[in-house]
Amino acid sequence: MFNFYTRDIGIDLGTANTLIYAKEEGIILDEPSVIAVDVYTDKVLATGQRAKEMGGRTPERIRVVRPLQEGVISDFMMTQTMLREYVQRIIPRKRLFTQLRAVVGIPSGVTEVEKRAVEEVIRQMGAREVYTIVEPMAAAIGAGLDIDEARGCMVVDIGGGTLDIAILSLGDIVSSNSIRSGGDKMDEAIAAFIRKKYNLLIGIALAEKLKIGVGYAYPVPGEARDKTMTAKGRDVITGLPSSIEVQSADIITALEDSVRIIVDGIKRTLEQSPPEIASDIADSGLVLVGGGALLRGLDVLLERETGLKVLVAGNAMTAVAEGTGKSLMNIARLRYHAQTSRKY
Repeated sequence: MFNFYTRDIGIDLGTANTLIYAKEEGIILDEPSVIAVDVYTDKVLATGQRAKEMGGRTPERIRVVRPLQEGVISDFMMTQTMLREYVQRIIPRKRLFTQLRAVVGIPSGVTEVEKRAVEEVIRQMGAREVYTIVEPMAAAIGAGLDIDEARGCMVVDIGGGTLDIAILSLGDIVSSNSIRSGGDKMDEAIAAFIRKKYNLLIGIALAEKLKIGVGYAYPVPGEARDKTMTAKGRDVITGLPSSIEVQSADIITALEDSVRIIVDGIKRTLEQSPPEIASDIADSGLVLVGGGALLRGLDVLLERETGLKVLVAGNAMTAVAEGTGKSLMNIARLRYHAQTSRKY
């Protein structure tokens, strides 16, 4: 007898990480959105964390690819191959036939072409039904906000490639802004600052470690401000390996422009909302999700700049993925949004 098996999954197809959520199981896959291939044979050598660790250390025959840039697919074939590898990990081998129903999160500012590309790559990996949901809405669902009430709530999703800001009410988006800036731009800013101040050339991977290790958006009252971390790289002047001690103050300075983009985006989104909704937000505040939400002092800075109460979601890293999976509980809403979002 044929063994038919249906599985509902939610996918956060992020620039930096891909997460897959399964009903009643939670997050079943969390891997970097990276794939390594042999350029001569097109053989996949590694995906996820193993591929990420190869970055900057490979010979010419090996290409390490991040197939998503700024929240959208930049390399269709590599994205398809990477996703197929991930899906094979989560589908039991003993199943002869598996039917997938998937919801995938997309930035709120994507074009219809970019949206169709995402849908197509999910279908190509064998999904029977594919729905898309904008990431701020998925994040709000995943963070446990009641978006169906006639009351405004605000979500700021700081991902690797995009910054998504949205105000939601009655199950839909009232106003939103999607900016092609996120954690990746922060890492680039740190690397550029270290090169300018210390004449030291470092990789993006190390810049990310500095951000996580000693990074602050704003000095947090009561916390030590003299945290340091060793950065090793190549001296721009001598061309020789060198190392320096990077302080938290350096990261604060390096991220000034990136943080300003977040503040301006929040203010612009609030300006676009009706007065009644703005009043709701003044009472309830806003919720931060995404990897960038974990930057120390960011919530303190945003409270200082906007006057709003700012809460970092307890599941900030996984909120979008959890929201995509939980949204499958309301297929009617997904189908409604799929129809109303079509642009002819």
